[in-house]
Amino acid sequence: QVQLVESGGGLVQAGGSLRLSCAASGRTFSSYAMVWFRQAPGKEREFVAAISWSGGSTDYADVVKGRFTISRDNAKNTVYLQMNSLKPEDTAVYYCAASDILSRAAYGMLYWGKGTLVTVSL
Repeated sequence: QVQLVESGGGLVQAGGSLRLSCAASGRTFSSYAMVWFRQAPGKEREFVAAISWSGGSTDYADVVKGRFTISRDNAKNTVYLQMNSLKPEDTAVYYCAASDILSRAAYGMLYWGKGTLVTVSL
């Protein structure tokens, strides 16, 4: 069992930066790929970024590529999402999730956090 708790959300102006964190409980964190999703008001949950268990492989949605960076620290049981050059359309609740494999599919995630709200103003 893995429990995930996101933090770091908040209100930021367009062009600004935020770093989200996702802290995991349990000793098996390093065996999971970790994935960030987001859900904007009135929209479906969408894939943002993923990182393999070792951190050696990453994957990004096209809309965030070049602006967001996913990383992990297995010693701290934490995965991060550095978000730069934020746009109003990045406004959403951001969720982290754990998966057996590096995947973009929400239905394949084994564990989910409760999310943290990011609001980007003009």
